[in-house]
Amino acid sequence: MFSWDDDPDLNITPLVDVMLVLMAILMITAPTITFQEQIDLPQGSKSVKVEKPKTLTIRMDKDQKIYLNNDIYGLDTFADDFVNKSAKFDKNSEVYIRADEQLKYKDVMYLLKSVKAAGFEKVSLITL
Repeated sequence: MFSWDDDPDLNITPLVDVMLVLMAILMITAPTITFQEQIDLPQGSKSVKVEKPKTLTIRMDKDQKIYLNNDIYGLDTFADDFVNKSAKFDKNSEVYIRADEQLKYKDVMYLLKSVKAAGFEKVSLITL
């Protein structure tokens, strides 16, 4: 039965499991630790803050209705209406045109031509 001469085996499996869990916790939390050091930065030059250019998005649905902000235009009157409306927009702003895929090519090109005729140079067609 029980003898004092038997060498007991040391089971270190629970110790290894605990150490692996502690190591995993350390590896996860170590990169998130931030050290607060007092650093006095040098004074930089006064420069103009760069502003992101404003963008203008024009959408045309399959029924040839054109949406500009909250306004709705028809394709036949859009060119004149957009020239009048574009006076309050910056001509250097980027214009994005989103058109339904069921539209005819000539309708989308008419819209593109109307925007370019109003004085906008940065005009892009948006696709998926």
